[in-house]
Amino acid sequence: MSTGRQRNSGAGWRSLFVLGCFVVAGAVLEGRILYLQLVDQEFLEAQGDDRQIRTVEIAAHRGPITDRYGEPLAVSTPVDSVYANPKELKVALDRLPELAAVLGIDAEQLARRITSNLEREFVYLKRHLPPHAAAQVLALGLPGIGTLREYRRYYPAGEVTGHVLGFTDVDDRGQEGLELAYDYWLAGENGRKRVRQDRLGRIVEDIELVSAARPGRELRTSLDLRLQYLAYRELKAAVSETGAKSGSVVVLDVRTGEVLAMVNQPSYNPNDRSQYQPANYRNRAVTDIFEPGSSFKPLVIAAALESGRFTPDSIIDTSPGSLRVSARLVVTESEHANYGPIDLATLLAKSSNVGAAQVALALEPAMLWEVLTRLGIGRLTGSGFPGESAGVLNEPQHWRAVGQATLSYGYGLSATALQLARAYAAIGAHGVLRPVTFLPVTEPPAGEQAISQKTADALLDMLETVVTEGTGQRAQVRNYRIAGKTGTARKAGAGGYSNDRHRALFAGLAPAGNPRLAVVVVLEEPQGGRYYGGEVAAPVFSRVVAGALRILAVPPDAIDRSPETVMALAGLEP
Repeated sequence: MSTGRQRNSGAGWRSLFVLGCFVVAGAVLEGRILYLQLVDQEFLEAQGDDRQIRTVEIAAHRGPITDRYGEPLAVSTPVDSVYANPKELKVALDRLPELAAVLGIDAEQLARRITSNLEREFVYLKRHLPPHAAAQVLALGLPGIGTLREYRRYYPAGEVTGHVLGFTDVDDRGQEGLELAYDYWLAGENGRKRVRQDRLGRIVEDIELVSAARPGRELRTSLDLRLQYLAYRELKAAVSETGAKSGSVVVLDVRTGEVLAMVNQPSYNPNDRSQYQPANYRNRAVTDIFEPGSSFKPLVIAAALESGRFTPDSIIDTSPGSLRVSARLVVTESEHANYGPIDLATLLAKSSNVGAAQVALALEPAMLWEVLTRLGIGRLTGSGFPGESAGVLNEPQHWRAVGQATLSYGYGLSATALQLARAYAAIGAHGVLRPVTFLPVTEPPAGEQAISQKTADALLDMLETVVTEGTGQRAQVRNYRIAGKTGTARKAGAGGYSNDRHRALFAGLAPAGNPRLAVVVVLEEPQGGRYYGGEVAAPVFSRVVAGALRILAVPPDAIDRSPETVMALAGLEP
């Protein structure tokens, strides 16, 4: 009996001991809980915050670009970029094929990207997904996967404005064109905020705004989207019709120096990053230099008039249709024509190389160089466009007689389409050369008096003769007076000037009575046996100018009907 009582007593003590252990352990735990909650509370909160609270960026969208009337040319659209925290995602490596399928990327490539960055907490997986696609990624519920709101540039007019606007990189920084030139103005400034995230990296609570985001500022340009579409359409049609290798059209406002339209072919779509190749996106009208051929003759005639040695009535004897300089035959008229004695207006109308060379050789090199420089040749236009070329006009002390002769009809120097348009705009502005701008102008800048008003007005009359009676007749526009000059230049190659590769140009002003537009058309290497500027470039000028004058509501200055007839056709009482 005593043995049974001893056993029961031992079992009771063991039970009490175990119970006592539980009581002591519970007391220790409760004490620890009270200690952590009352004494070490800040430490615990800090540990929790370290795991849940993050400082994230608030993306600021880039400023929009518009034409002069507020039509959008470039806007920023919201997109989401998917990222991973490899340290957290490594526990779900078996589900990477699911993630790769949703992202549309190779599963093995994704696995290598994650496993080679296991020590990192942030790796981009795919940038600039549409929000609905990013939502599909988050729906997988994978640990360490999150999204960041960003913005991507979109260009509503596509390739119509691509060369002027340029594009941005994946981080929305300007890389070409106006996007690069005005990046400081367009770029926004990202903000920052503190947020609480769940275990999947999703934001569940905004805690504090650290700094507010500052959106980029709007850039209103001088472009008229209507004229841009018009010039683009006509140039593309001309390049296709003539088989030209490339082409450019520039339209300037004579009064202000504003670029109203600028297009090139071939073009590219800035919305398609696969087309981002230098050969596609360079703005040929600004960056590419060329020998302007006979379209340069009016500038030489301007220097002749400025010298005082010539007047519009001065007679130049072009017999026998060729000219020798320093015992070399340097110039022969096309088709061996002999125009005989002609005045300066006829010289331009017939595009006489012999006459132009004689005029140039009669001028002091320094004086000729000075006038050409004042007209912007060999100088930047002031546009501020990235990559703009200043062209090439050698100093006069390096000229030889042969070079001075060939310069008179556009060889031995180089200019851009924009420079040529600016020089013609100065003629239309009574001799005032204004800086070129891609921004709208409220008050026309004073500019420089490059040539006298008398010279400019006389030259304008001569250029009108080119269109009415000379080589530029296909540039005519019904009911408007047009002034301009054709140009055809053989292209230089490794073995000298080619006989089957040409450049066709037309540069002109409209309306001649009170010039509003200066337009230059350049076609490189037109095919099919038609390559003269008067044949292929002048018609493009005519169509662009005809449409532009109607769009801008410029009154006709050469109506072939009486005012009474016009009013009657309009349904008005005379």
